[in-house]
Amino acid sequence: MARHIYSCPLRWSDMDAFGHVNNVTFLRYLEEARVDFMWRLAPGSGSDAFTGGVVVARHEIDYLKPLVHRHRPVTIETWVTQIGAAYLTLRYEIKDEDALYVRATTRIVPYDLDQGRPRRVTPEEEKFLAEYLEPDPVTKGAAKKASKASKTPEASEESTKPAGSADGAERAEGAVSV
Repeated sequence: MARHIYSCPLRWSDMDAFGHVNNVTFLRYLEEARVDFMWRLAPGSGSDAFTGGVVVARHEIDYLKPLVHRHRPVTIETWVTQIGAAYLTLRYEIKDEDALYVRATTRIVPYDLDQGRPRRVTPEEEKFLAEYLEPDPVTKGAAKKASKASKTPEASEESTKPAGSADGAERAEGAVSV
């Protein structure tokens, strides 16, 4: 499947006191790539997908390597890992030809701005998103395991524990890997 490629410039103000790009700035980079993907690319293909609004329900970021300011932009690859009835999950990699700096996911909920409440993913939006769908092997495996466990009355204690992050570490709800 396809991945959306966004070339993100670095700004001098992106650096923090330690001389590398600040962790919060990476959220802005993800936002730039997401907006480019959802609001410029979708309507650019003749679609009015997502023009009604979306909200971010969750971010998860793994910071893999410090990124320092330079004149060359970084590449942000964005793709879809899940499409639910009323949500979607995007996955990102921020990288260049030499290194992978960040892996991240964002859970997005379509939102009806006029009604002030979440809404379902439309068939047109689902069709657009399906072009970028690469199911996450970790999520897909966890879903199969949960499905199998729910069908077996003697499900093991391990299969009923909440899943940790991709690196296997347990984190509190809303916690971010740093």
